[in-house]
Formats: sequence, C-alpha cells, structure tokens
Amino acid sequence: MPASRTRHLCSVAAALALTVAGPATAASAANGTADGLREVMFVGNNWDGTADVIRSSGDFAKIGRINVIPDKAQRLAEINADPIKWIYYTSIRNEVGEGHDQYVDDMYSTPDGKSVVVSRPSFADVVSIDLATDKVNWRFPVAGYRADHMAVSPDGTRVAVSASTANKVQVLDIDTGRELGEFDTGDKPHENFFTNGGTYIWNMSIGEVTTSLDDPAWDWTKGDRHITIVDATTFKQVRTIDMRQRLDAIGLKDFSDAVRPAAFTPDWSKLYFQVSFFNGFLEYDVATDRITRVKTLPENPATNPDRTTWLLDSRHHGISMNPEGTKLCVAGTMDNYATVVDRASFDVGPLITASTPYWATVSGDGKDCVISEAGADQVTAIDFATGQKVLSVPVGDHPQRVRLGHVQADWTGPTGS
Repeated sequence: MPASRTRHLCSVAAALALTVAGPATAASAANGTADGLREVMFVGNNWDGTADVIRSSGDFAKIGRINVIPDKAQRLAEINADPIKWIYYTSIRNEVGEGHDQYVDDMYSTPDGKSVVVSRPSFADVVSIDLATDKVNWRFPVAGYRADHMAVSPDGTRVAVSASTANKVQVLDIDTGRELGEFDTGDKPHENFFTNGGTYIWNMSIGEVTTSLDDPAWDWTKGDRHITIVDATTFKQVRTIDMRQRLDAIGLKDFSDAVRPAAFTPDWSKLYFQVSFFNGFLEYDVATDRITRVKTLPENPATNPDRTTWLLDSRHHGISMNPEGTKLCVAGTMDNYATVVDRASFDVGPLITASTPYWATVSGDGKDCVISEAGADQVTAIDFATGQKVLSVPVGDHPQRVRLGHVQADWTGPTGS
C-alpha cells in the first residue's frame, strides 16, 4: 500500500478511514475500484430513512439509493404495542428529531461491499441491509431505547455502537450482528473511535443535550461526561479522561466538557475536538494529557445568541482532518458555514456558507472536505488546499452522517425491492 494511502486511511477523522476494506492499490486510488469493489460515500438521510450512495471523490455523482427502514411497519407495530418504547420513540421524535423520526444515524459497509450496517435511533437498533435487495440481513436491538454513533474496526469485522440511553457501547460482529462485548460509558455515549491500529476504543459521552438548562451555571445538570478508553479486545477500561479538569486548568471554567465530533492526527498523538455551545475547537495532547491550544472561530452575526435555540447544544458539530494532517475542516452548524483551518498556525480559510452543516468528512482521494448540509438536503465539497467550495450534490431529507465505504464494482442500487 502506498505511504500516502496509508496516511489517508489513518486520518479520515480516525474512524471514517476504518470503513476501507482490504488493501488498496495505486489503480484503485485512481479509479475507486479494487478486488471487485468500488469506493463510495454513504450519505444518511435521517428523516427519509434512506441513504444515498455517491462517488467518493471527483463529481460525487449519485450512484444509487438504499432504503434503510424496509421493516418500518414491523418496528412501528412493536413500538405501538409497548408503552415504554412508545414514550421513548415519541420523545426522540419531538426532541432530538425536531418533530421527525430519526431513521439513520450512522452507517458502515461490510468488507465485501455487499451490505451496509446502520444504526437507527428511533428503532433503537442496528441492522445490516443487503445492498442488492434492500432486505435486512440481521437486526440487533441495542440496550435501552436509542442507537447513536458507531465506529468500525480497522479490519472491518467489528462495529461499535453507542446505546445512548443505556450509557454503554456494544460491539458487534459485522457479519452476524452477534454481540462480542460491551463497556460502560458516561452519560449519553456519542462518538466512537478505534485507535492505534484497532488496539483501543475511545468513546465520548455528551450528557443531556435536550434540556434548556444551557447557561454555564447549570452545566452540572448535564450529567457525567467523560472520555472512556477501553482495550478493543477485552473491552476492559484502560483510562478515562474528564475534560472538566483539563478545561478548568487553563481557565475555561465556563466551557462545557461535553466532547462532540473529533479528529485525531495520523499518529494518534493529538485530538482536535468540539464541545457543546462553543464556536471553535480545542487541541488535546494525548501523551501529556492536557489541552494545548484553543481556537475560537468566527460568529455569524445572524445566529441567535439564545443557547436554548441551538440544535442539541451543538453550536459547531463536525470536524475532519486531511490525509497529511495539515488541515482541519470544521462545520459551523448553527453559524451556517464551514471552513478549512491550517493545523499549524490555526489560520482560518474562507467561510463557506452552508445550511446547518452537520458533519464533516474527507473525500476518497483526500483532496476535499465533504460536509452534510442538513438544512439544504445536499452535501458540499470544499477543497482542502484552497478552502474554496468545489460543488454541491443534492441528497435526501436531512443528511447527517457521511461515511466512506465500498459497494460491489457494478452496483447501481438494489433490485427487486
């Protein structure tokens, strides 16, 4: 594998790169195919219950669309028959879903490119969908009542999912859906990463994000928020990191310690992360266990200053890093822009107008940052080198997570569904 491609796999917001299955070649980097597979991007349309499959670079043209809720009638019947499930389902719709069902939070393809594994918040489960037929291969109901962010191991065989109301992460066999293990987290586990070649799993818990107690004086009501690091084989806890102590140490006592989207450097030595309510990000040095730099990004003067109006406490939600580890791409969710930031100098590039940008990832060729615009039903590519917008591509209703993955080389969408 070429060195540049290896760096790419290690740096696409850490977990994003782990969707790549099997060794790549120079030819595959050029044409997006290898071993009968084609590299693509999966765009989860959360309110639609669909995922658009688009090219992973270049023109990002649409290849096909899959239905990730083919069993919707069955799931709704089960929910309506259980008062507790119905209460949680309704709560998710009215609070987190802004009046809409949440059908797809996260997704990863299997190594053979034949299936995609999806976490579905409203249905509190993880399912494997056959890409050829849109049929469910297997279903795993998570602990509690809501499924959230996932991550895939470097070899593509295991998927870790946050069971957000149960305060735990469950790790599944990606081919069978069998649970391999689980571990406890802080309140409301969110982002997951397999790090250091799959040696560890990092989980960030974000606490309560649906309450209106958003003033810093009420931060203590948000719950126990910390990073949990476990051995990825035994699922035994190795370490916890409470950012409250690290923030207080540098005088940021009014900052939330809820770690939101994050990105590691290619060598895993530094973590760049967003926190609730903050229009910017922080740099954390793993070896010295301290926050080393803080970057405040521009405020949009049109943004409502009332914190209770910000989507799930996340003023900025989405951050990724280019393959070389020299540029960061940040989604300014409530400020309606995205921008590329130089990692060494923290110089900010052009502010690219976007409608509720909710996620940031890296194109298959590593040249562009790709953001999901939940408010405009499109994904937009931004050139890492220039910071300028490349193009936008329309997708389904309320795109959120965008992940690199693979399909069969001749796949254009499910048949007979």
